[in-house]
Amino acid sequence: MFSWLGTDDRRKKDPEVFQTVSEGLKKLYKAKLLPLEEGYKFHEFHSPALEDADFDNKPMVLLVGQYSTGKTSFIRYLLEQDFPGMRIGPEPTTDSFIAVMHGDTEGVIPGNALVVDPKKPFRKLNAFGNAFLNRFVCAQLPNPVLESISVIDTPGILSGEKQRISRGYDFAAVLEWFAERVDRIILLFDAHKLDISDEFSEVIKALKNHEDKIRVVLNKADQIETQQLMRVYGALMWSLGKIVNTPEVIRVYIGSFWSHPLLIPDNRKLFEAEEQDLFKDIQSLPRNAALRKLNDLIKRARLAKVHAYIISSLKKEMPSVFGKENKKKELIGSLGEIYKRIEREHQISPGDFPNLKKMQDQLQAQDLNKFQPLKPKLLEAVDDMLANDIAGLMVLVRQEETQRPNPVVKGGAFDGTVDGPFGHGYGEGAGEGIDEVEWVVARDKPAYDEIFYTLSPVNGKVTGANAKKEMVKSKLPNTVLGKIWKLADIDKDGMLDDEEFALANHLIKVKLEGHELPSELPAHLVPPSKRKLPE
Repeated sequence: MFSWLGTDDRRKKDPEVFQTVSEGLKKLYKAKLLPLEEGYKFHEFHSPALEDADFDNKPMVLLVGQYSTGKTSFIRYLLEQDFPGMRIGPEPTTDSFIAVMHGDTEGVIPGNALVVDPKKPFRKLNAFGNAFLNRFVCAQLPNPVLESISVIDTPGILSGEKQRISRGYDFAAVLEWFAERVDRIILLFDAHKLDISDEFSEVIKALKNHEDKIRVVLNKADQIETQQLMRVYGALMWSLGKIVNTPEVIRVYIGSFWSHPLLIPDNRKLFEAEEQDLFKDIQSLPRNAALRKLNDLIKRARLAKVHAYIISSLKKEMPSVFGKENKKKELIGSLGEIYKRIEREHQISPGDFPNLKKMQDQLQAQDLNKFQPLKPKLLEAVDDMLANDIAGLMVLVRQEETQRPNPVVKGGAFDGTVDGPFGHGYGEGAGEGIDEVEWVVARDKPAYDEIFYTLSPVNGKVTGANAKKEMVKSKLPNTVLGKIWKLADIDKDGMLDDEEFALANHLIKVKLEGHELPSELPAHLVPPSKRKLPE
C-alpha cells in the first residue's frame, strides 16, 4: 500500500490516505476543484465535470486527419486484425467516431448506449446531442494491444462550408473534448495531399493547449521518390508552423503504416527507424498515464482559477438595478482589459487565460447578474491542492512506477520486430556479422595490421598514446573515442594488441557510418583469441 499524509491542521485532524494516484486524483478533484468549477459555471464555458472513469480509464490515442490519410489502416496495422465497424477506402469511408477498446467478445456498442455506461469515460459526450451520438460507436474486441491502450478513430476531415454544416454537431468541439482526455493525439497527413483545409486548420487550433500530446505522421511516404519526399516534408513543416503556435519544432514521423509492400523501397531504413521511434512513444503511454492525468488536472485547475477571477470580476462590475444590458455589452467589449487587470492583480501568466473571442461569444448568452462574487475559500482550496497535495501525489507517482513492472504496450505490430533478424538494426552497424562463424573484423584486419605495425608496437602491443595518434584521425570527439577505447581494450591493460586495434578501427567505422555504439561489446565482436572456451 502507498500512502501519504498532509501536514496542515485540517489533515492532522482527519488525515487522508491515498492508495493509488488514481484514487488520490478523484478525491482531490471532488473535494477541492469541483466546488470551484460548479460555483463559477466552469462546465458551461469550458469542459464538463470529470467522472471516476476519466481517472480510471486506460491511456487513449486519438487519430485525426483528412479523409484517406490512412487513419483506419493505421489502427489495423497496430492491431494486426480487423475491428468491428472498420471500413477502408480512398473515399471518405469512416463517417463516425469509433472508440476501439478491449472486450472479451467482438461487438459494437452504439453511442446512446455508450454514454450511459459509468465504466466508460464517455458519459459527458451526451451534451453533443443525437446528431453526434448517432455517429459514435465503440468497437470492442479481444486484442493484446487494447489491453494497454484504447484508440479513437475519427471521421475524415473535409474541406468546404457545406460539409462542416452537414455534420449536425460541432466537430471541433468534440475533438477538443477528446483532446483534454486522451494521452496522445496523432495527426496523420498523406504525402500526396498536404493541403490543410479550413476545417482541419480549425481542428488543429481547437487542440491548442494540448501541443505536448500531439505527434504528426507523414503517411504513405513510400509512394514518392526521395527528392520529392524532402520537399513534401519541408512543405508540411512550413504549413504546421503557421497553425501550431509553439516555439519548438513539432515531431513528424515519416513512414508507410500499413502491411502492404513498399512501392518505392529506397527509404526503407528511414521508415523502419521512424516506425520504431513512434512505437516507443506509444508504448510509453501506460507508464506515463498517471503523470499525464496529474498534469491535465493541474492545467484544468489553473484554467478554473482564472475563470473564477473573470466571472467574479464581471459580477462585481454589474449594476444591481438599472442599465444591466448596456453594462453587459460594455463589459464584454472590454473583456481584454479585464484580462490584463486580472493578470496584473493576481500575477497570472497570459497563457492561462481562455480564448478572448470565444469567451466573449459565450458571455452573450449569460445573465451576468447571476454570477457569483469571489469566494476566497474556494480558491484557497485549489491553491492548497496545487501547492501541497499535488506534490504528495508526485511522490506517489514515482513510487508506483518503481513498484510496478515496466508496463508497455504489447501485441500486434509492437511484437513484429522485437526479436529475430527483422528487429530494427539487426545485422547492421555493431550488429554486422552477428550470425557469421568468422569474426567480422577479420575482413579488414590486414589493412588495420599495416597501420598497427607503423605505430611501434612493443611485445605485440601499442601504447595508448601511439594508438590515440591514429584514432584521432577519424575526427570523432574524444568522448566517442574514449568509449571505443573501453570497448576495444578487452583485457583492460591500457594497451591494444593487433586484434584489439583492429576492433577499435572497426568500431570507428561503425560510428562513422552513422550507427550507434553498443553499451557493451557484443559477443560476436570479441576477438577469437579473447573468447572464453566452453567448459
